[in-house]
Amino acid sequence: MGKNSTFNILFLGDIIGRPGRLLVAKYVTEQLASSQPPDLVIANVENAAHGYGVTSKVMHELQTAGVGVFSGGNHTFDKKEIFEIMDRYPTLLRPANYPPGTPGRGTCVVDINGFKFGFLNLLGRVFMEPLQSPFHTADELLPGLISECDAVMVDMHAEATAEKVAMGMYLDGRVAAVVGTHTHVQTADERILQNGTAYITDVGCCGPVNSVIGMDPKTVFRRMVQQLPTRLSIASGPAQLNGVRIEIDRETKKATSITRVMVNDDAFVASDEED
Repeated sequence: MGKNSTFNILFLGDIIGRPGRLLVAKYVTEQLASSQPPDLVIANVENAAHGYGVTSKVMHELQTAGVGVFSGGNHTFDKKEIFEIMDRYPTLLRPANYPPGTPGRGTCVVDINGFKFGFLNLLGRVFMEPLQSPFHTADELLPGLISECDAVMVDMHAEATAEKVAMGMYLDGRVAAVVGTHTHVQTADERILQNGTAYITDVGCCGPVNSVIGMDPKTVFRRMVQQLPTRLSIASGPAQLNGVRIEIDRETKKATSITRVMVNDDAFVASDEED
C-alpha cells in the first residue's frame, strides 16, 4: 500500500525527563527528514519535565522537534505551570475523564493536508485515581469526534493490562487505534483487532535504559527495599526510545499495520536537569 493511500502516525511512549526529550528530538528530526516521514508525530509528555509533568520550555523543545500532539496522564498536573500554558497549546491534552470543570481538554482534532485526525486521551481507574469511567467517557465523546474526523486514535493511560485490553476490544471498529501508556515497559502484543483497530497494551517509554522505568535504581531501592519515603530521580546514562508506527487506510479509515519502534542509542548519554 502506497504512502499516499495511508495516513502514517509515529506515536512515542512516555518521555522521561531530559534524556528522553533529547533522544526524541534527535529521532523525530531524523524521521521527518527520511524518505518515509510520518504524517503526524504524537508523544505522551506527562513525565517530560524532570519526570513529573510538563513545562512551557519542554513544550517548545518538543514542538520545535516536530511533535504535533501531546497526550497526558496521572502526572499531567504535577507542574503548576501547566495551568498557565494549556490554552497556548491546543494539542496539549489531559485525560478526558477528569471531572467537568477541570482545566484543559481531553480531545483534539488536527488537520494534516485535509485529513482530519482526532485524538482522545483517557486515564484508567484500576490501581489509579477514581475518575469517571474511561469507557463511559469514550462513549460520550467519540460520536462527536468520529463525525468530525477521518480517523480517531485513543491513548489509554492505565496501570492494569486487563483494563487496556478491555478498552482496545471495547472500541474495536470504532476507532483506528488504541495504544496503552503509563507502565513504561513496551509489550509485544501489537496487532490489528478483528474489526480493524490497531492495538498495543503499552508502547513503552523514552528515557534512560539503566533504570527502573526511567528512574535511578538507588532512589527506587530506598523506596521499595527500605520502604522509606523518597522522591524518585531520573537515571543517567544511555537512552532508549520506544513507540509504534501505525498506518491508517485513508479510504476505509481503518488501521492496516502497527509496528513497534525500539531504538537503543548507547552513544547517547545524558543526565537529567531540573526544568
